[in-house]
This record gives sequence, structure tokens and C-alpha cells, in this order.
Amino acid sequence: MPTIFTSKDLKFKEDKLSIENFKIQTASPRLSEFVKSEHLIFDIRLLNPDQFSFPFHFHRQAEELMFIISGSLTMRTPKGFQILNQGDTIFFEMGDSGSHQLYNHTQIPCTYLDIKTIKDNDICEYPDSGKVNISAHREVFENKSQVDYFKGEENIKQRWNELINKNK
Repeated sequence: MPTIFTSKDLKFKEDKLSIENFKIQTASPRLSEFVKSEHLIFDIRLLNPDQFSFPFHFHRQAEELMFIISGSLTMRTPKGFQILNQGDTIFFEMGDSGSHQLYNHTQIPCTYLDIKTIKDNDICEYPDSGKVNISAHREVFENKSQVDYFKGEENIKQRWNELINKNK
């Protein structure tokens, strides 16, 4: 059965974790959560004047599509900056070439539909700040702490022998 969300049913709420300059608002109820979507994450977002959407980022395991419902904003990508207006649709591919950030450069709010695919567990990277976000758990780490896969595994036979002897 289709679910219809009318504009009169939606109320925008600011994320409790928002900080100065990143006070994006999301329609409540969260649309994809409300309908228990299995393959898409989608929300209607409101970006007030002089606010940024999120830090500059890209997704490793998700494609993203945005549609500007009303207003205008500036989009930042690896290719530079571009003005987006009501009616524009933007597709962001997976990987660093799909990096993006939005900023409302106008004096009126901008509303847009944000749709993201669900494929496994998404990893979101933030090139400006060197962070990695394991999205499903909202666990954020700095890239500089990245280590080799086998770090700490060098003496595996000795460790096994110690564990075997300990458990005798």
C-alpha cells in the first residue's frame, strides 16, 4: 500500500547533535524509517540561510540522489562549486568522486529530497577533516589511525602456544 507524505504532515526538526553552521533540519517523521524501507534511506531536508548540510563527504557503499524542492543552494564537489535551484536533480556516485557538501547562500530556506541507497554497511569519509564514519553505528575515526591489516599479528604461533598452555 503506498504511503503519501503531505507537506502539512511534516514538521522539521534540527538534529540534537548539530553544531554552529551545521543546523540542517530533517522532516519528522523520518520518512524511510516511518515506512520501514528496506532498500532506500530518504528524507526531506530543510537548509536555512547561511547553513551547511554536512561536512564535505562521500559514501563508499551508497549512491545518493537529491532533488531541490524549493529555494537555491551552493553545492561543493571535487570539481568546484555550483549553484543549484528549484527543480534540479543531482546524483552522487560512490567513492571520492562523489564527494559533496551543500551550503545555503541565499536569504530563504532551501528544501530538498535526499535519497540514498542501502548496500551493506555504508562507510562515509570526510576528506577535509580526515575522518571515517561507520554509518550504521555512527562510529567516527580519524584516518591517521589507519594501520596495516596484519599489525599486531606478527607472533601468532607464540600467542597460540601461550593460549593453549594457559587453558590446559
